Amino acid sequence: MPKVLPSTAPGGGRMTRGRRVSTTLAEINVIPLVDVMLVLLIIFMVTAPMLQRGIEVRLPVTSRSQEIASERVFVDVPLSFKNDGRIFLAKEAVRLEVLTERVRQLMVNRADKHVYLRIDRELFVQHQMDVMDRLKAAGVIDVGLVTEPPGLK
Repeated sequence: MPKVLPSTAPGGGRMTRGRRVSTTLAEINVIPLVDVMLVLLIIFMVTAPMLQRGIEVRLPVTSRSQEIASERVFVDVPLSFKNDGRIFLAKEAVRLEVLTERVRQLMVNRADKHVYLRIDRELFVQHQMDVMDRLKAAGVIDVGLVTEPPGLK
């Protein structure tokens, strides 16, 4: 409801203005708030994919590789395995010495005892065999080697 203010000139003669009408601001202006929130949303949408980092493994190339469809257990062996002996079991770093026990604990309640091995192509075959021996000792039935199709790079 507009508020009527009395004139401020003394005497109220011809020089005075009539009554002034002013409105009070009773509601909050949400447009600047929405603008700021949209800018923040865009910033988070742009930076969120940059924060997700995986393990750097350059897979060997084969001509008959297929896409893995379902949720599987992946063991990643990066090139740094030569120096520090760390393997990544489902994105968690473990040492080769404890890999057997960790995989055994992971496979206890699973009916599907398949593991997919993603090993860097610069590593030696002996490194691959060491990891596969530990996986077989843990009770894994099948070890699948993950490769990438040609021309993907």
